[in-house]
Amino acid sequence: MANRTAPIATLAAVLAATAVTAVTWSSTPAQAAGLSPFDISGRGATVPFTEIEAEKAATNGTSTGTDRTYGALSSEASGREAVTLDAAGEYVEFTLTKPANAVTFRYSVPDGRSGSLDLRAGSTLIKSVPVTSKYSWYYGYYPFTNNPGDGRPHHFYDEARALFGTTYQAGTKIRIQVSSTAQSPSFTIDLADFENVPGPIGKPAGAIDAVADYGADPTGATDTTARIQAAVDAGAASGRVVYLPQGSYTLYSHVIVDRVTLAGAGPWYTVLGGRHPSQRNQAAGLYGKYVGQGGPSRNVTVKDLAVIGDIQERVDEDQVNAFGGAMSNSTVDDVWMQHTKVGAWMDGPMDNFTIRNSRILDQTADGVNFHIGVTNSTVTNTFVRNTGDDGLAMWAENTANVGNAFTHNTVVAPILANNIVSYGGRDITISDNVMAETVTNGGGLHVANRYPGVTGPTAVAGTWTLARNTLIRTGNSDYNWNFGIGALWFWPDQGAITGATINVTDTDILDSSYAGIQWIGNGTSGLNLTNVNIAGAGTFALQAQAPATATFKNVKATGIAQNPPTYNCTGSGLAITDAGGNSGWQTPTPYCGPWPAPKWGNSTTTPSGPPASSPTPGPSTSSTPPPSNGNLARGKPVTATSSNGNYVAANAVDGNAATYWESANNAFPQTYTVDLGSAQTVGRAVLKLPAGWEKRTETVAVSGSTDGSSWTSLAGAGGVTLDPASGNSATLALTTGNHRYVRLTFSANSGWPAAQLAELEVYASGGTTTPPTSAPPTTTAPPTGNLAAGRTATATSQADVYTPANVTDGNASSYWESGSNAFPQSITVDLGQNRTLGRVVLKLPPTTAWATRTETLSILGSTDGSAYSTVKASAGYTFDPASGNTVTIPVSATQRYLRVTVTGNTGWPAGQLSEIEAYPS
Repeated sequence: MANRTAPIATLAAVLAATAVTAVTWSSTPAQAAGLSPFDISGRGATVPFTEIEAEKAATNGTSTGTDRTYGALSSEASGREAVTLDAAGEYVEFTLTKPANAVTFRYSVPDGRSGSLDLRAGSTLIKSVPVTSKYSWYYGYYPFTNNPGDGRPHHFYDEARALFGTTYQAGTKIRIQVSSTAQSPSFTIDLADFENVPGPIGKPAGAIDAVADYGADPTGATDTTARIQAAVDAGAASGRVVYLPQGSYTLYSHVIVDRVTLAGAGPWYTVLGGRHPSQRNQAAGLYGKYVGQGGPSRNVTVKDLAVIGDIQERVDEDQVNAFGGAMSNSTVDDVWMQHTKVGAWMDGPMDNFTIRNSRILDQTADGVNFHIGVTNSTVTNTFVRNTGDDGLAMWAENTANVGNAFTHNTVVAPILANNIVSYGGRDITISDNVMAETVTNGGGLHVANRYPGVTGPTAVAGTWTLARNTLIRTGNSDYNWNFGIGALWFWPDQGAITGATINVTDTDILDSSYAGIQWIGNGTSGLNLTNVNIAGAGTFALQAQAPATATFKNVKATGIAQNPPTYNCTGSGLAITDAGGNSGWQTPTPYCGPWPAPKWGNSTTTPSGPPASSPTPGPSTSSTPPPSNGNLARGKPVTATSSNGNYVAANAVDGNAATYWESANNAFPQTYTVDLGSAQTVGRAVLKLPAGWEKRTETVAVSGSTDGSSWTSLAGAGGVTLDPASGNSATLALTTGNHRYVRLTFSANSGWPAAQLAELEVYASGGTTTPPTSAPPTTTAPPTGNLAAGRTATATSQADVYTPANVTDGNASSYWESGSNAFPQSITVDLGQNRTLGRVVLKLPPTTAWATRTETLSILGSTDGSAYSTVKASAGYTFDPASGNTVTIPVSATQRYLRVTVTGNTGWPAGQLSEIEAYPS
């Protein structure tokens, strides 16, 4: 059959037969539903342990049931099921299939609790193993907290390991059992990994012994950072291996490694850990030299040891990772990384770095992130589980990542985001991996032009090889959106993917929680899928929310919950070239309508089917009379300064609060204008977001016009809080008047770096006859409080979700952060009118996690927003948590616009402020 290109809506339902290359895994959706990540021969990491799921072992406890709903214990469990033990004597009993002398088990205990669980061989007590909640249980929305009052608990599980002291043969029954003295009211057991650990590795011939030669303390009783550093420096100078004998070594800071081999007795015997008792951003870690510090480090080997930290929270600014800095021509081999923020966060430029044969467990953020100009580097044969963010990631922020590879890895249960992802990059390989159990806000395998600095020369480019990967129960819901994320998904957020060739071959997408494959954002082209098997999907085989051009060959879908099996609201924007052998996803009429509930392969959840007809609602003409409910904006023509992909402006006047408009990201201000057709009396506006979205505050001003040219303020800029507890709806009283055009101007959003609006309703009643309170009458006395509170803030840049609006929201725990490594950076607050200023107060979050730092900054002012003069010359200001991380700066000026320009920061390579307060005296 000759190849042909056509929109998916016009593809024939059944394609002619052609030769089909065998896919590695042949499964029915039912088989896929119970699949383990270790059931896939030839893919994933080769691990030294045998894993047994608790729900498949003997127990007198209670199953948690199967569930993939965010916030449920089951949703974070391997296999989406675990066993709860809530009384003395209850147990999970595992039968060994191979000899073992050690176990690692994954568990959860209630927040704030600790205790121990007994390990027993038959009736014989092997030992009691301590368990604790201090490395788990986060709350709220990103960035997460340890405060239960913030709600939405997650990251429930942690892992404990123990050596038995003897080897038990296959067939031995090993129990994890609640003792009669247990302190926790309940324990949940997810799984156990049994292995036969070899004895300690001895000192290599000619090696420096860090204990015997330099006095390093193997008992863990004292900080031994300086002694190990001295040994490492001596090894680098002499070309000798540095050996760390069996022991636990406490480090209060990083050991800098360069041109040296650091070897331990094995990851079960040589353990580095610890954290500074007062400087909470100082902790155990092995770091290469940053480029700005004489790096990258070169010719480093670290092997046969563990870095098990004491990190109990996520603070992105803190360098509390197992590995960090920059290392070229270097290798990390057989290293266990646990309880750090990130297993390895590597900041280039650097080249030829490898992590292999390692384990990365229980991180508060990523497992690995190749960040900024990392080239020809690899993670291979590594097992990753229970990361707080992406499992394995590459992020080409401002400098391209080139030629990197993630191969033969197993990545399970990232609690946030993706199993494996590359944000930008050129000539990337992701192959022979197994990914399982995505929890929320991500999929299994992700290709994206996302996040700061991923655009133009750093965006997706060259030839990408995504080959022989298996994705099991991946993809899940994003709590910012009302739809699911695909197992394999593409999000060119900051510019279309063009000019790259992305080859997806011999890939199995099994029991996906939502869609099998998804496109969103801007367009994706250059995509070739060959021998791809989608066996089971909770919603659709394909989910097209943005244009995509692709060639499909032997792409087969079975067990798709929805019929039709493809979601496509882009029409001909989804153009698939049929190269033969495809089945199961084609449809002459793709679905486009409200999002259905998912149906999961090992769950009783049933989908809500699509409605009988599913046209995309569009705007009516301006002559359409107002609906009977009095909403003047319903169905009227609208315009916006920008739209993000399929989230077009018309969605916010279609009467359906499940659809929405979203502007381009990181490009405030944005405007949204509705034409009421003729001059109408306007008194109030109602703003809505989809009902399931999380609480957020958008800074919005409203203006009106009779001619679309001259505009009058109807409501000054202020924070509009959309809260699901009140239906995600907010009402604004407007200055009553006759207007044909109503315009909303968005300058900030605490929940997403773009303007978002599901419905704009405009009504005649409910207005005011005086200007809104956000524009004070000129007859009132000058205010005496914080003049910047609630005012509009803009900045030269922002990092991720740390928006300028955070500096005027009255919450010192939220903050603005600029792009990294790009000084100077400025943030500007509009005080609304000229104000007499006597002092400016600057704040950072008032917590010890934000350690002392000095920011070099100046304060400028302007009366017109154009010409700025110096209010306070540049100087260094120290923020110290001991004094509340607050700086007060006396000034004397009369200005409307207040600008803080940051040129340096000793604590992080970016501008950071949580509050800017301005006072008249």
